Amino acid sequence: MRRLRAIRELSLGVLMAGLMAHPLAAAPADYPTEVLAEYVYTCMAANGQDPETLRRCSCSIDRIAEKIPYEDYEAARTILEMRSIRSGKDQVVMFKSSKWADEIVDRLRQAQVEADIRCFR
Repeated sequence: MRRLRAIRELSLGVLMAGLMAHPLAAAPADYPTEVLAEYVYTCMAANGQDPETLRRCSCSIDRIAEKIPYEDYEAARTILEMRSIRSGKDQVVMFKSSKWADEIVDRLRQAQVEADIRCFR
């Protein structure tokens, strides 16, 4: 437990240091800083906790932000979250089987693929 906390604190320290060294101003102004930081933090958790991964993850969200307006990014995240809920309720079903929802998610996924190609290769 104590080790996990130390790792989390170290990761946050690396993230914050990297964010200060790599200004987020390059991303469109309509993406809130906390959304950018959350993406980078999650990306680093999945890909590594080192300065190179920090740069790549920051690059990735910047590229996504260039392609997808913030409102569409949030809509896609909401749709994906709703799709993960196991329920037969109409409110959830419409997110799982709607063409409009598929199109929003597809745009985000395409932007993510392009960002990965550009930032992680």
